[in-house]
Amino acid sequence: MAGNLIARSIHDLTAGAWFGGSLMGAIGLNGAAAEAKDPTERTRLSSLGWKRWAPVQTAAFTAHIVAGLAVIWENKERMAKQEGVTRLSIYKTAVTLVGAAVTLYAGVLGGKVEKLAAEGAEGATEPHPAASDELKAAQKQLKLLQWAIPVFAGSVIVMGAKHGEMQRPKNVLAGLRRS
Repeated sequence: MAGNLIARSIHDLTAGAWFGGSLMGAIGLNGAAAEAKDPTERTRLSSLGWKRWAPVQTAAFTAHIVAGLAVIWENKERMAKQEGVTRLSIYKTAVTLVGAAVTLYAGVLGGKVEKLAAEGAEGATEPHPAASDELKAAQKQLKLLQWAIPVFAGSVIVMGAKHGEMQRPKNVLAGLRRS
């Protein structure tokens, strides 16, 4: 039981890091970088901040997946017997994997934006009118993804809360009666 509590806590905390880090980056980091006086500094500064966050994000994702596997292993009997637990686990896994792929893709786009930083920009995700089509396309995609990523992470957190509610004794009994 203690192992499940530790794994569950790590799983929840790392989802929180994903959510909070992505939201702070979109609002705080990208917003602050847009205030740089030199247009060539705007994407460069944002890129530097995201590069500093990337190892933490990678570690959080890795810990999230490992802890998630431990939680699934610990709850395998309940998943097999309690109605809805397996279905929610599948949905949560799918949202996590798609969200991780979107986050990774945003990192690839961020690398492209960093490479083209000398072209200048209005902001981290707002292209300069004279920017190349390559930079404009990457920034337009990043503008959408910076808001999509917290949606994926927040969804994982909400589904984790639902999993927690499903573990309440009255809900376990009700789910076992239905299966």
